[in-house]
Amino acid sequence: MNIVPTKEVPQEILRDSVLAHIAAAYFSVGKRLERKTGCSATRGFILSTLRGGVTLNQNQIATLLGLDRTVVHRAIKTMAREGLVSERKAKSGRAIHVQLTPKGNKYRERLINARVAADENVGRQLTSDERTTLLRLLKLIVELEF
Repeated sequence: MNIVPTKEVPQEILRDSVLAHIAAAYFSVGKRLERKTGCSATRGFILSTLRGGVTLNQNQIATLLGLDRTVVHRAIKTMAREGLVSERKAKSGRAIHVQLTPKGNKYRERLINARVAADENVGRQLTSDERTTLLRLLKLIVELEF
């Protein structure tokens, strides 16, 4: 059974590997959402981290997300130029505090709506039993020791 397009993941990697199929499906869905919304996963994670008016510095964001500080720094600089986040120097030290702007909040809401719509589309294409089975199996895999 081939879950993702073979051009994205070579068959020799997918062969006999449940975990490779799960990862390939996850990345395939992520790439499709990225193309649809024009928002990378990194930007989406940063936006999510700053939800609810939270103010964090770039190092805190990188640590929370488990991402490289340089990657986070570059994404934030781009997002600041686009008016999605604001930056201000901390009163003490060299840290730069980052917060979503009203434009960033609207952008984040649009991303959430796109993800919800995609999730609803998947939900319409799966029977209730299929959805229940999929979620049960994913939970089982997450809890496995290996």
